[in-house]
Amino acid sequence: MKIAVMSCIHSNYEALDAVLLDIDQQKADQIYCLGDLVGYGPYPNAVVAQIRSLDIPTCVGCWDEDIVEGLNSCECSYPSLLAEKRGKFAHEWTHKELHQENQEFLAQLPHTLRQDNLVFVHGSPQSNHEYLLPELDAFAALERVFSTDADVLFCGHTHVPYVRTLDAGSLQVSVKGVGIEQKEINFSASVKRIVNVGSVGEPRHGRPNATYAIYDTDTQEVNLREVPYNYQKTCAAIIEQGLPPIFAWRLAQGLEYAERADDPTHVCTR
Repeated sequence: MKIAVMSCIHSNYEALDAVLLDIDQQKADQIYCLGDLVGYGPYPNAVVAQIRSLDIPTCVGCWDEDIVEGLNSCECSYPSLLAEKRGKFAHEWTHKELHQENQEFLAQLPHTLRQDNLVFVHGSPQSNHEYLLPELDAFAALERVFSTDADVLFCGHTHVPYVRTLDAGSLQVSVKGVGIEQKEINFSASVKRIVNVGSVGEPRHGRPNATYAIYDTDTQEVNLREVPYNYQKTCAAIIEQGLPPIFAWRLAQGLEYAERADDPTHVCTR
């Protein structure tokens, strides 16, 4: 069985359309979406309507959550006052544009989806706002997968695709302390993997192409796909809709853009 997994569409219908066409050409049997259907881009209703019409199982993303529960529901701060101003404007614009039925659809999305030994989340099993970066400490990465009782954890949120294999092998845990009898626990675990599928609508891997992943349940092979599309059309629509022009710039570059933090102690780390 071939499973296509995508994330972070961010109101970019042109990118979504190209990815769905590629998924069809790859003859995938099932599609999962890891959320962030809205935010940043100019086509929130078209994107949500397409996901709804195709009945694609979808996790809630942090932008989806914020649109439903209110701006910055994770209680994190923006890295700068200018970034905060842009974020608030994009949130208010998206909330105003999004039709009621599409908001209701976002409101009922689950945090986690599962198929056999595969688990699908937006950020991490703990939080939609946690970044599972490829350099995350190996034990912490293993814990995230172990917490799901799965072998493969699919995520997005970082907008940068990667596949990380974690071979736990045999582990020994030793606990001792004042008034505590020393205990040792030995266990072994199968190989675990984290698959970050990147971003359909706002890639940050250095190119404007949309990314997603195809997983073969028989061979356990992961194919990270990169799909070119007419990103210039989306960039032009961002400008036409009055959204911050920097959104168009970073979409065209395939890069994140953030000013130096006004107060680094308040930077969102979740």
